Amino acid sequence: MTLAELNAAPQPVVMRELQLCCGSARWVAAMVSRRPFPNEDALIRAAEECWWALGSSDWLEAFSHHPRIGDRAAGWAADEQAGVRGASDDTTRQLATLNRQFERKFGHVFLIFASGKDAATMLAELQRRIASDPAAELRTAAAEQAKITAVRLQRLLTSSAPGAP
Repeated sequence: MTLAELNAAPQPVVMRELQLCCGSARWVAAMVSRRPFPNEDALIRAAEECWWALGSSDWLEAFSHHPRIGDRAAGWAADEQAGVRGASDDTTRQLATLNRQFERKFGHVFLIFASGKDAATMLAELQRRIASDPAAELRTAAAEQAKITAVRLQRLLTSSAPGAP
């Protein structure tokens, strides 16, 4: 999908495509209302502005659309978590155990911009962040989501979206 196609597409199509980039319904609605975007930079800026204008419940909604690190992922998440493929059984077990502990403590999945990171790096970050306080972790996860969303928007515009023909 090109930027021109995103700007011109019917609202239901745009909503479906943006939902693939970020799972917050309020973020999607805010982005749809900001069309048309004059260029890709404006799209990415709008995504950031809309994201940071949301509240914690919207962030949690977006986080709920992500698989756990190390779980079987589909769509873009499968590519983003490619660094987990081939991880040792020990690393995979540690990720699974710590993911569950993290979710019990914080109430949401461990969210990390996983693109380009290997399993050991993600595990080390999970071990570090599980010691965070909930408010700090929520903000950290929100920042990770913002990075993920920006990259997914760029992918959307290169027609590699899971929903693209």
